[in-house]
Amino acid sequence: MGIVAIRTWKSILTDRLFGRAAELGFYFLFALFPTLFCASSILGLAARSADQFYDKLLNYLALVIPTSALGTVLETFNETTAAATPGKLTFGLIAAIWSASVGISAIQDALNAVYKVQDTRSYLTARIYAIGLTIILTVVVTLILIAMLGGDLVAAVANRCTYNDFLTTTAAFSARLIGWTISAAFLALSFAVIYYWAPDVKARCWHWFTPGGTIGILGWLIASISLRIYLHFFNSYSVTYGSLGAVIILLTWFYLTGLMLLLGAEINSEIEAAAAETRIASLTMRSVVLQNGEE
Repeated sequence: MGIVAIRTWKSILTDRLFGRAAELGFYFLFALFPTLFCASSILGLAARSADQFYDKLLNYLALVIPTSALGTVLETFNETTAAATPGKLTFGLIAAIWSASVGISAIQDALNAVYKVQDTRSYLTARIYAIGLTIILTVVVTLILIAMLGGDLVAAVANRCTYNDFLTTTAAFSARLIGWTISAAFLALSFAVIYYWAPDVKARCWHWFTPGGTIGILGWLIASISLRIYLHFFNSYSVTYGSLGAVIILLTWFYLTGLMLLLGAEINSEIEAAAAETRIASLTMRSVVLQNGEE
């Protein structure tokens, strides 16, 4: 374990993960507002008659995005929602998929560097992969929101039942727990999909859960919570950057997100490399033993 940790740290420096995470942070920011434009167009047509649904989704967004930056995001969200039309919905969907696929292309390049492989796909093929991966991840994120929303809706129905307080509380808690558990499984699936499809690795092997994916998810949650706590007590970005403070905070969160994604991939890469070297050493030793036995 210690050897893998040392190798991972050396690879982090060699592969320039901190710089690549900054690159991903920029592309994530670049893809955010077209994606919000699309989401606001969809919700703008439905949220006016479903305010509770609208508020729930915003609350889920507030769980991970730093509070200081959430105001800027929601302001953009509300501005585009107020002017949502079917025409903007179509344009927003195309823009969101294309812009997000640019971010996925950056992830492809970064993971190719992490896995030490040269991308042999043509530009068109790589872009098709990126667009397909974007659509898959969009579906997975939607399922995450549906799972959380479903758990809350079932819990709300259970809370209205006053037949037995203990059963009501238990049912509400169980519904939310199941919803969040399913959401966590879909979050792990999103990391697994990225690690499987993004790099141009020839010998792919599907894993629902990997050590790197687990550490990446936990690291992302810890980093997001830590950033929120830090900003709660030491928010000096607005003093230093003025009105750009919220954008800087959002970029910082995207940077941490990209860093945790790449860190998980780096850990998986080094574990696979160490396992491959162990197998080669074992086969070499076995070959030497067989040759000595024949002599």
